[in-house]
Amino acid sequence: MDFLPVCKEDLIKRNIEQLDFVFVTGDAYVDHPSFAHAIIGRVLESHGYTVGILAQPDWKQEDSISALGKPRLGFLVSAGNMDSMVNHYSVSKKRRDMDAYTPGGVAGKRPDYATVVYCNLIRRTYKDVPIIIGGIEASLRRMAHYDYWSNKFKRSILLDSQADLISYGMGEKSIVEIADALNSGIAVKDITFIPGTVYKTKDISGVYDQIILPDYDTMKADPLTYAKSFDIQYNNTDPFNGKYLIEPYPNGVYVVQNPPMTPLSTEEMDKVYALPYMRTYHPSYEEAGGVPAIREIKFSLISNRGCFGGCSFCALTFHQGRIIQTRSHESILEEAKLLTQDPDFKGYIHDVGGPTANFRHPSCDKQLTKGVCKNRQCLFPTPCKNMKVDHKDYLALLRKVRELPKVKKVFVRSGIRFDYLLADADDTFFRELVEHHVSGQLKVAPEHISDTVLSKMGKPSRAVYDRFVEKYKRINKQLGKEQYLVPYLMSSHPGSTLKEAVELAEYLRDLGYMPEQVQDFYPTPSTVSTVMYYTGVDPRNMKPVYVCKNPHEKAMQRALIQYRNPKNYELVKEALIKAGREDLIGFDKKCLIRPRQSVNTAKGNSSKSYEQKPNGQKAGVKTRGNGPKPTSQKPAKKKTIRNIHKKKQS
Repeated sequence: MDFLPVCKEDLIKRNIEQLDFVFVTGDAYVDHPSFAHAIIGRVLESHGYTVGILAQPDWKQEDSISALGKPRLGFLVSAGNMDSMVNHYSVSKKRRDMDAYTPGGVAGKRPDYATVVYCNLIRRTYKDVPIIIGGIEASLRRMAHYDYWSNKFKRSILLDSQADLISYGMGEKSIVEIADALNSGIAVKDITFIPGTVYKTKDISGVYDQIILPDYDTMKADPLTYAKSFDIQYNNTDPFNGKYLIEPYPNGVYVVQNPPMTPLSTEEMDKVYALPYMRTYHPSYEEAGGVPAIREIKFSLISNRGCFGGCSFCALTFHQGRIIQTRSHESILEEAKLLTQDPDFKGYIHDVGGPTANFRHPSCDKQLTKGVCKNRQCLFPTPCKNMKVDHKDYLALLRKVRELPKVKKVFVRSGIRFDYLLADADDTFFRELVEHHVSGQLKVAPEHISDTVLSKMGKPSRAVYDRFVEKYKRINKQLGKEQYLVPYLMSSHPGSTLKEAVELAEYLRDLGYMPEQVQDFYPTPSTVSTVMYYTGVDPRNMKPVYVCKNPHEKAMQRALIQYRNPKNYELVKEALIKAGREDLIGFDKKCLIRPRQSVNTAKGNSSKSYEQKPNGQKAGVKTRGNGPKPTSQKPAKKKTIRNIHKKKQS
């Protein structure tokens, strides 16, 4: 067992004269099943193909793309585990100074719009070699889309990259079918029949069961037309009932999206995770300090894929789909045993989960034959009456993992869908989650508490979260534990005005809690929320939605969530005045801030100005504020709340 080839010396050692595929990736090479290049490389290897990994080539050097030579069948290209623009820039479009997917955490080792740049570099060097693109960046930009960073409406990435095919979604099945087709001698331009792929053509006469979307020029001129197109795309992300989607472009070019590939069966998923991964980064990175991203996943277990939660700001519907796919207990336990043999293992498994940890089966029986409902969400606005709510399988899995030798504790960190948890009449899982799988703090994602905003987010109402909080408190008390909730909160999501932002601040005041970090809404490609941001309407019903785009107002909404921070005083004051809530500036215990006071100094008439905290302390003095000390929540430790979008794209 060894790493996949990364240089000519590796090819010589393996007696490989020419690789079948060269995988170009914007991430460092980490041979772990949390990394797409590792999974796709190992899957192809298991089917008899040779694959080399060309990680983070220097796109400024023309010959960098030739380091492993010309592949026999094609180049595979991915920007990495994240969209390269999300990787590079904060929501305020400021350059990040760290990249967890690069040796030593060094930023700038991949280009902006990495998929396009890498492909164009290949095309200049190898004009006739097939290029297949995939990964989160290509998957979510597969059709025309709004690009937040350039503030432009962009074409399908297939056209800008000059690639031949997109393998969208997770890709294990489609990439093997593509490889087999190329290996059999089929020209890449004729590979139009594989589910889970997107291709370009000038002849659509052979495409049946099709929906022709609005053409690119019309959508570019009229954002509302794009909103309607996106709704069609959103309702055709299912392998069982999805249609062929055709997007026309100038000069008679069409981009055709085939329906998604069928979900992996449990047996197929087990095989993917049983492949001979080295489970760490390539040793050539050791001198640079390794690859920081490995720390988050080295002792975590992926138990499922997909999510039927349907949050508006999440791209999972477009990428992994809404049908849950799971690994068997045996597969997960076998991997857990491997973790316990690692010299660095300290007895703690950091996570057993996926996009949503407590989803271990499809939401209803019909999904595996008829697909998900096109115009109905499983949990929103209320749980569907046909939804199966059962935590027994997940609970049994957790019990088995925590009973393994050398395992001291098994945590659940990848997120619990609390409305699904509440829908379970059996509290056994909830109690054992609290008793055995919380590390003092349970992270949950209410995102907001205004029902106006929550309805746009596709999240349950505030009343549901309140019931969850109370139940969590009650179970902790029964078990004699003092554990807390750390809520993910988002500012400036479409639908949120200053009124709703103030409502959230009041909630935090009553809770006695101030988040260490706040996630401002980040418009990433191919989400319902991003379409709202760009078009000003909800694509699901075409009704107008308030969108906060002004940077100053966004700063005010963000500051309200952290209104106790003295640095935010002026922003909070301005926001309260603009919202007509001067009643929250004063000395009453319900007030968020106090007016500035003039205080005589000991040296006479000179004075200085400061704002008082609601409990009478001066700015800069640490305080928990007016609210009663919460029994179920407390401020998160520094850096506890991570970027939610980073988490969902990983």
